Amino acid sequence: MATIKHLSSKNSNYAAAESYLTFQHNEYTGLPILDEKGRPKLRDSYLLDTLECGESSFAMACLIANRKYGKNGGREDVKTHHIWRHPPKRMLIYSCIARTAGHTKYIISFDPKDAVENGLTMERAQALGLQFCKDNFPGHPAIVCTHPDGHNSAGNIHVHIVIGSLRVRTVERQPFMDKPCDWEAGKKHRCTSAMLRHLRVAVMEMCEQADLNQINLLEAQGDHVSEREYWAQRRGQRRLDHANAKLAAEGQQPTQTVYQTELDKLRKQIYACIKNELRDNFLRKLRLLSIAFHSIHDKNCSIAA
Repeated sequence: MATIKHLSSKNSNYAAAESYLTFQHNEYTGLPILDEKGRPKLRDSYLLDTLECGESSFAMACLIANRKYGKNGGREDVKTHHIWRHPPKRMLIYSCIARTAGHTKYIISFDPKDAVENGLTMERAQALGLQFCKDNFPGHPAIVCTHPDGHNSAGNIHVHIVIGSLRVRTVERQPFMDKPCDWEAGKKHRCTSAMLRHLRVAVMEMCEQADLNQINLLEAQGDHVSEREYWAQRRGQRRLDHANAKLAAEGQQPTQTVYQTELDKLRKQIYACIKNELRDNFLRKLRLLSIAFHSIHDKNCSIAA
């Protein structure tokens, strides 16, 4: 099912956003991958379009808007928004602040099975991304770029949508716009909780209309894992895999194959305590009511007076 993720950036180098989309980068350091001549390597495959940029590049369109409206001159000003969508097994939407401070990212993800079951291609994903951007971020300079796979190598066709924070023209008011700054030219994009909720609904409706797999994004879906914890787990797993490879080469059997962060360990311990506490209280109340409880394989149970 699709996911949508939001990141904001204050980086004044607008060209860096397009560079990330078109060149290969190390997923752990964020640095560009160089060829044998020391030049950045282009990605093997991608589709890229711009919106609301006229004859200019995305970077130039953003700089022109900044100068015209006299904004984004401070270091703390959010200058761009980045939206990206790729297909994991379920769809979420959440927001966080990017390390580089210059653009905001919205990340929408489709189910990897959509490619086989529902005919999702890069071209189709790009078309969906372009329409999503036009519908939900009108008036903002934007880059829409589709990649064939994500860093988790799950076969995730994903679409990045990068928008400049300033709206370059006044647009028609939409139902999800509640203040004049949401449709007037020269105003900045606001990613509020209401906006995030609207985007969740918009992604669900988009997937339904396109006959793609989808779940209810308005309901909590399992544990929330932060961006920091996600990458801590990825780096830890990489270190563990390297260590296990050395053990295997020496003929030894690894004792651990899955890396677990300290937060995940704590989370599981707390859940176990809650589960045991709830069970104990439940059985205590049953005994007070003179009700016998018989557990069968810890899954099915029978209760008798």
